[in-house]
Amino acid sequence: MIPERWLEQIAERWAAMSGWELAAVVLAVTYLLLAVRQNRLCWIAAFVSTTIFTVLFWNVQLLMQSALNVYYMAMAVYGWWHWRHGEGSEGSLPITRWRLSRHALALGVIAACALVSGYLLTRHSQAAWPYLDSLVTWGAVVTTFMVARKVLENWSYWMVINSLAIFLFIDRGMALTATLHASYLVISVFGWISWHRDYRQQATAQEQTGP
Repeated sequence: MIPERWLEQIAERWAAMSGWELAAVVLAVTYLLLAVRQNRLCWIAAFVSTTIFTVLFWNVQLLMQSALNVYYMAMAVYGWWHWRHGEGSEGSLPITRWRLSRHALALGVIAACALVSGYLLTRHSQAAWPYLDSLVTWGAVVTTFMVARKVLENWSYWMVINSLAIFLFIDRGMALTATLHASYLVISVFGWISWHRDYRQQATAQEQTGP
């Protein structure tokens, strides 16, 4: 059962949410739902959402989160361009998969960056869960790039990242944010199922057409 205090926190946070913050949250969810459907409009929703979050985080002096959302804004532009520029014969960018060696490289980059930033946060700040926070942040950076490249495994990465984020935000008493990431986790599962089905259909169509 969900603790009563958690429900109270969600209600309080929802009541305190500004119109801009609510718009950013709705657009963030819209981005994921459209991404599941491989609709290029997802990048417009992502761009507007992250633009709002950039300003909101800056205003409350969460500078790293603000900077991260500037990156998300850039990736939204890149994602729109790549999904459009890389259109296949059926009018959509094909889903791809990475080799194990590329996944190993990606995971190595995430781990290395998380260790470095976690160490710096430990030494020079009062950050809570510095290594876990860094892991979630750098994982999101790499995985957003995977979405822009339409790599199937991005959804499995998001499942792990969102699971860790839920724990992180619950620990910090951010019930509404934890609930939001729980919804992201559910959408990630459906994203994997949908993209995997389309990937198999895509592979079958390629086999039938031949070289």
